[in-house]
Amino acid sequence: MRRTGKYWLFVVSWLCATSIAADETRVSHMEGDSRDRVPLNTVAPAYPAAARRDRIEGDVQVCFKVDRDGRPYRIAVRTSTNRAFEKPAIRAIRASRYQPLPQDQAVPAIKTCRTFRFRLESVAGS
Repeated sequence: MRRTGKYWLFVVSWLCATSIAADETRVSHMEGDSRDRVPLNTVAPAYPAAARRDRIEGDVQVCFKVDRDGRPYRIAVRTSTNRAFEKPAIRAIRASRYQPLPQDQAVPAIKTCRTFRFRLESVAGS
């Protein structure tokens, strides 16, 4: 994690949490600028089974705001290379949580965007 000024830039790479031992799919990259809000739980989207079967890869950029309690709202797809990835990306944002704000602190009206990159990986045989 790198801090620049008052803004945080998160660049996180994850293996998809729902992967199976021999699964060859993953969400290879998530980028987001959460500004002043600190994420407590960031969820990686599941790779759609039909896209995995058809060997389709793609990117989805989802924009949203975070309420006082740390829940994302006004979630919308900004760009997408394939519609198959849009619902899993929205579900991942909806399941993510940010640190709640104290009651005396104003809620900043900041739109946050996160890009999910869905990529297939080859599995080495034994």
